Amino acid sequence: MESGAVELKPVDAVEVTVVMDTFVDILMAGADGVQRFKLAYDWSENANLLAEHGFSALLTLELDGARRAVLLDGGLSAKGLRHNLDVMQIDVTNLRAIIISHGHVDHHGGLEGLFQRYGKLRLPLLIHPDAWRDRKIVFPTGLEIHMPPPSRNDLGREGVEITDARSPSLLIDGTVLVSGQVERVTEFEKGFPWQKARTADGGWEPDPWIWDDQNVIIHVRDKGLVVVSSCSHSGAVNVLKNAQRLTGVKQIAAFVGGFHLTGGLFEPIISPTIKAVAGLGVGRVVPAHCTGWRATHELARTLPQAFVQPSVGTVFRFGADVGINA
Repeated sequence: MESGAVELKPVDAVEVTVVMDTFVDILMAGADGVQRFKLAYDWSENANLLAEHGFSALLTLELDGARRAVLLDGGLSAKGLRHNLDVMQIDVTNLRAIIISHGHVDHHGGLEGLFQRYGKLRLPLLIHPDAWRDRKIVFPTGLEIHMPPPSRNDLGREGVEITDARSPSLLIDGTVLVSGQVERVTEFEKGFPWQKARTADGGWEPDPWIWDDQNVIIHVRDKGLVVVSSCSHSGAVNVLKNAQRLTGVKQIAAFVGGFHLTGGLFEPIISPTIKAVAGLGVGRVVPAHCTGWRATHELARTLPQAFVQPSVGTVFRFGADVGINA
């Protein structure tokens, strides 16, 4: 470990359960360390998983025989998150914290469903201060899409204990690292220039960098870092290099989450992104949410041994009991 690095305590294993994502395929095959959701005999609407343009993942740590979990994001809709939790029979009463990756509504909107299902959980909730900013995306065509932030008052009424910080945070006895604001070091990952944020006087100003973008880092003993990043507005390569810098650990067992390479604005940086990810030697690459079909196909072609297609309901396990690329 490098001098000055965060003291991130290794765990025996971690399971990353995809609770919400933009893609679901009920017939996908599993693999070593990849468990697909098991269909019920009666797979009607009420027993089938939902997909939507949002992301949510349950991270369950194993250490010394104990299992503890945190929830990263809540997807877009209350119905989606609540429904998938019910279908997957996930018990979140043992949650130790909720983490919001950034302020876009497709990552926090579904938390309402969590509170509807369980009531006041009285959990720590970690969020970056900029996530409270009201935002919109303005496309070159003139189309505007509102990206409302979470409501501090609504979250407070649900009993969560809000901590908003730009700096990294350690959770669960030092085994979970919330990255905080990601250091930007690459030349090609330049944020989201079509985004604007509301000013104090009610106007709008450019807000391309999305400084609130943060991720979760877990160190699996003898395997390396597992990095879960919902959107990677910071840039996936910046996210991975920042995890290495914070922890002093160079080995990356897995990257799970969005690469944000979808659409004409971001497709030009697919090639340098994948080249850099390959150079970092990431063991397992799970491109979710906003990665985009072109980037997903290129990742599968370039990194065939590392690539795994995610689907809602999939559990990815990383630990000593898991073999290839994990």
